Amino acid sequence: MRTIAVLTSGGDAPGMNAAIRAVTRMGIDKGMKVMGIERGYDGLINGEIFEMTRSSVSDIIQRGGTILRTARCEEFKKEEVRKKAVNILKVFGVDGLVVIGGDGSFTGARLLSKLGVSTIGLPGTIDNDLQYTDYTIGFDTALNTVLDAINKLRDTSTSHERVSIVEVMGRNCGDIALFSGIAGGAESIIVPEKGMDIEDICKTILEGKREGKTHNLIILAEGVGGAEKLAKHIQEVTGIESRATILGHIQRGGSPSAFDRVLASRMGARAVELLLEGKSSRVVGMRGGKIVDDDIDEALSMPRTFDENLFDIARALSY
Repeated sequence: MRTIAVLTSGGDAPGMNAAIRAVTRMGIDKGMKVMGIERGYDGLINGEIFEMTRSSVSDIIQRGGTILRTARCEEFKKEEVRKKAVNILKVFGVDGLVVIGGDGSFTGARLLSKLGVSTIGLPGTIDNDLQYTDYTIGFDTALNTVLDAINKLRDTSTSHERVSIVEVMGRNCGDIALFSGIAGGAESIIVPEKGMDIEDICKTILEGKREGKTHNLIILAEGVGGAEKLAKHIQEVTGIESRATILGHIQRGGSPSAFDRVLASRMGARAVELLLEGKSSRVVGMRGGKIVDDDIDEALSMPRTFDENLFDIARALSY
């Protein structure tokens, strides 16, 4: 293994730069040449590849986003496009590839591995929606971003005696809503895994008002419905002023937390070690505080399970 490359794909996540840094410096430390691929798989098929040095990744561990930039590439679903990518990697002498991204990015890595490219995947996604790992790179930072917004919104919600609905990311996975809702002391947490009973939410709000509760904070995952529509319905039914706040892409940005920086560094270093061991088609994760690796096919096929116990805890603590 003489030359390896690294790319980031799909949605950006805080900590991706820390992972790029770890892959680059660990690779160089082991005597390898490290290449950076810009704009994900799209950049790969267009030959946007350059050599990385230790100084290339200086002063990036604290930065959000990805210095390699990222893009989605629908073309990569075509076999002839993937074969082109393999040929481009050969032209640049790349023996192994580290892919940082979510399940879509991992699918691309898996398909490349079937064409003979040694690939290792790192879970870079704020959604925490990959079952094989306890935490994904960027999840902790996104939680803290949401929590900061919740804390500010609670102040004004209390002052005006409102219902405040905060819409967070999570089309199919409710972890951001669940974890931030518990940390922020939300009265209601609405996630895709459990759905939403609007009438039950209104009933709970009215019961709380009778007991003297002056405000309510609801955390809504985007995959369940729109915050604006929910706020309007709650206000019509309860008569309590209700406001919606959609956090959007602010959740993707910002300086990564210490946890995400360390997690990304450990995972990036392990990816290089796996390539040196001659491994391919593996994904790196964390389980029980330890860095692990799994077969990429097995990891992608793991059915996602929702933490029912944590959801029950959230419900018990909400009032």
